[in-house]
Amino acid sequence: MPKKTSAIDMQENISLQPYTTLRAPVRARWFVALDDASELPDLLEHAPGSQPPLVLGEGSNCLFTRDYDGLVIRVTLEGIKRHDLDDGATRLVVAAGENWHRFVRWTLDQGLAGIENLALIPGTVGAAPIQNIGAYGVEVESCIASVTAYDRNVREFVELAREDCGFAYRDSIFKQEPHRYVVTAVSFDLRKEFTLHLDYAGLRERLATRGITDPGPVDVADAVESLRREKLPDPALLGNAGSFFKNPVVAGETAAKLRAHHPDMPAFDTPAGTKLSAGWLIEQAGMKGYRDGDAGISDRHALVLVNHGNATGEQLWAVAAKVREAVRESFGIELEPEPRVY
Repeated sequence: MPKKTSAIDMQENISLQPYTTLRAPVRARWFVALDDASELPDLLEHAPGSQPPLVLGEGSNCLFTRDYDGLVIRVTLEGIKRHDLDDGATRLVVAAGENWHRFVRWTLDQGLAGIENLALIPGTVGAAPIQNIGAYGVEVESCIASVTAYDRNVREFVELAREDCGFAYRDSIFKQEPHRYVVTAVSFDLRKEFTLHLDYAGLRERLATRGITDPGPVDVADAVESLRREKLPDPALLGNAGSFFKNPVVAGETAAKLRAHHPDMPAFDTPAGTKLSAGWLIEQAGMKGYRDGDAGISDRHALVLVNHGNATGEQLWAVAAKVREAVRESFGIELEPEPRVY
């Protein structure tokens, strides 16, 4: 029988397969959809189960390897509030459950620029700062003003300014302390005036093939969508969570030694060190297109772990482990997964 905490009905023994893009056949002991942030404190306080309550958006950044013996809270909060600032920027306060790609397209319809390079990334707005999502030379932190979250340690809602969010490459305090914060809204500062980011490999070329010599933000978003659709499988057609591995960042001397043996190895200098292409490493290790039963690596993009139909979470994670082992043996580099693994 469904349980009830506050005004929210909980469901029991619910399949998570429809709520995750890798579509592993796992179940949650308890499940609830949250469309009212005010219900969150009581829900967390009285959450049943032996595992801590787990917050889920659109399930595009996680892999469940087994059933979850706790409460899974699917955030479905909606709404966008707009405020024009004195410096000419527009502040958008966006509920965590809004679909990310639809939000990107909505900003373009409003004539606002800043996140066009992040078009077609799967997931919700609330997940964006957790992962500090990035693509085609832009990370979301560049446009975030603040993040509103429920802090389980102090049992109250807090608003964290961008500089307090600990943003780094695919990282944030929300990811570092996954059981502390529940993101409920994100504030973005966007502008009508724009400076486009076109230096990422393939972007200028894609615009040129379309005959666009003086692009605007919509043109960039269209080009990014085209490139992503070409490279990445559609989760609706083939189960996947997008890029499964982070691009590793190594010390300069490590990169120099690798370049000596692999002069064509892609590498990019950053303040934190030299960033290598995880996709290139995986492909060179012979794992692109690898398949074991229904679990495998995409033959279109070596970063993408895929479920061809009926793979379990354990089988998918075993393939990921095999990829990491192959790269470790070939290059001495340890790959880290981007999604959370449960």
